[in-house]
Amino acid sequence: MPTYDTSTAFARSWEKLTPQQANRFRFQLEKFVEDLTAMEEGRRTAFRKGLRVKKLRGTSDVYEMSWDSDGRATFAVGDPIQEGKFHIVWLDIGGHDILP
Repeated sequence: MPTYDTSTAFARSWEKLTPQQANRFRFQLEKFVEDLTAMEEGRRTAFRKGLRVKKLRGTSDVYEMSWDSDGRATFAVGDPIQEGKFHIVWLDIGGHDILP
């Protein structure tokens, strides 16, 4: 199972989400973790299309995941903490306004 950390910006933004937004993110997060676990095990090579994970333009290592029509979370893949496991660093969460 992948490991994760959150940035200070993510923690601040998380507190601003409504309970409904937080629940929608958690629902998509389950799929995100399933896909990462499958990648670790060699059963997948990419995220399912419904998560709409893509690299942010103009960056070399920051990605976004859509979790609602105006819900985005940005993340980076950090150095592994456990061998063979992804380590995700959640950078920010909110609407389109979090994107550069």
